[in-house]
Amino acid sequence: MISAKLKKGHLLIAEPSMIGDLSFNRSVILLADHNKEGSVGFIINKPLKYTLHDLIPEIKATFKIYNGGPVEQDNLYFIHNIPELIPNSVEISNGIYWGGEYEAIKGLINEGKINKKNIRFFLGYTGWEEDQLETEAEGSSWIIIENNYENKIIGKSASHFWKEKIMELGGDYLIWSNAPENPCLN
Repeated sequence: MISAKLKKGHLLIAEPSMIGDLSFNRSVILLADHNKEGSVGFIINKPLKYTLHDLIPEIKATFKIYNGGPVEQDNLYFIHNIPELIPNSVEISNGIYWGGEYEAIKGLINEGKINKKNIRFFLGYTGWEEDQLETEAEGSSWIIIENNYENKIIGKSASHFWKEKIMELGGDYLIWSNAPENPCLN
């Protein structure tokens, strides 16, 4: 279940010891790109209080916006599973795509042809420079696993996703699954 090699499309599960990091504590990240120059991912389990309509009033949809990461939080990014509807999308893996033509998305959402199981929006992204993510993974910051949900991860509920993945790991991780987010509150 735990993969030794980083690859785009994999999930990064924050180690329970990442307590003081506000951005990444209890995060699950979809690795959207990974190459020798660096890596890009999106935190997929941290919804914000905004909807798509809050940020772009001409889009008549209340899709949740997620905190994608600490980089470029003034930009909106998206992943989806409908490349046949969204031109110029880039495949991440297993039927998950990143980006595409924004104008096409606006119309398709307003026409009801795209729903929240097809697309997920993020403010910002996570980014790592060359070899930085490998160093963090070797330093036990991240648990690297296959994305067994494939393109259905887009519609996956975020509320208990980190806890669910930690419980699946079993062993010493089980104790962390019921620990409070801030151990000082215990």
